[in-house]
Amino acid sequence: MPGTRLTENDRHEIAAGLREGLGYAEIARRLGRPTSTVSREVSRNGGPGGYRAGRAHAAAGRRARRAASAAPAV
Repeated sequence: MPGTRLTENDRHEIAAGLREGLGYAEIARRLGRPTSTVSREVSRNGGPGGYRAGRAHAAAGRRARRAASAAPAV
């Protein structure tokens, strides 16, 4: 699924991997994603000790809506 956005299930898998003590590379392999995707996702959403899948998914939705609504008025 490279090139697509992370799903809520992907985020739950990332959280589970972090709880298991897996590294970003192993979590990425299990998801079929680049390691950098997992690394950025975790760092922008609380870090390894504070990552919560539900909050991360909600934050991603807010960021996506904000970017879409930023079109200049003509």
